[in-house]
Amino acid sequence: MNSFERLSALSSIVVDSGDIEYVLKYQPVDATTNPSLIYKAACLPIYASLIPEAIKACLAASVPHGQRLSAICDHLSILIGKQIEAHIPGVISTEVDARLSYDTDACVKKARELIALYKSYGVSKNKVLIKLASTWEGIRAAEVLEKEGIRCNLTLLFSFAQAKACADAGVTLISPFVGRITDWYKAKQPEVLYHCDPGVDSVRNIYHYYKQHGYQTIVMGASFRTPEQVLALAGCDKLTVSPAVLQQLVNSDLPVSRALAFSGSVSGKPEKMTESAFRWEHNSDPMAVEKLTEGIRLFAADQQKLEEMIVDYL
Repeated sequence: MNSFERLSALSSIVVDSGDIEYVLKYQPVDATTNPSLIYKAACLPIYASLIPEAIKACLAASVPHGQRLSAICDHLSILIGKQIEAHIPGVISTEVDARLSYDTDACVKKARELIALYKSYGVSKNKVLIKLASTWEGIRAAEVLEKEGIRCNLTLLFSFAQAKACADAGVTLISPFVGRITDWYKAKQPEVLYHCDPGVDSVRNIYHYYKQHGYQTIVMGASFRTPEQVLALAGCDKLTVSPAVLQQLVNSDLPVSRALAFSGSVSGKPEKMTESAFRWEHNSDPMAVEKLTEGIRLFAADQQKLEEMIVDYL
């Protein structure tokens, strides 16, 4: 077997792409999208008909003019998500507009709208994870949504504080960003890389903390730069990997052994984090502060590019 096949026996593999071609090629359990991936997917010829379809759906629903652009983007994300969902046994992750990341009520409202749209297209909420940025506000929104039966994937997760707060909120899944953490250290503190991979270590620490305290939240390593980073987390609950790195794993015969496992006793859950404790701990980590805000800005920029593309159609 190749490295991809060996890894699949230890962790659930998730494809990080909005392109149906890669879903069909790698046959993952789940798939994840984000504003950047939706924008890239919308540029593909295979999805050319979906933008007019999304526009037509919004016009038929008599969406007010001021809300139309956002609504068309939502329809387009759901249309792409629906195509992907039809070819996977698990769930499709669809992200809330990153520009809402610091507004709990707006995140909750948008998540409910996305789930309602999926339902209108015949996709059950059990087949969807709503992606939210792991801001304090995004985590609070996820706590509300989880109680309503809307399962959430908390993304752009860089600090241990974010991971603890997500566990406290009872979210379904978190996506710690391995590669982006390592990118920051490579640029700002390269000497650290002589001793460890801080992105990989971050996921290991979160995984063991969750298992040690009996949290049910799924840990899904994300944002990988190399096959070696992926294999260093073999045994993690889930791993979402870009098509480029997946193909490297398919072409590789690197040995694969379980790197993550928990066999100790489970202790009680710690006291829940307060907002002040979260903000102090998270903001004490310059890497996490910088990468979270950068990630939100980049996703927001790609959301705007998508809107500009739709304006051309209108």
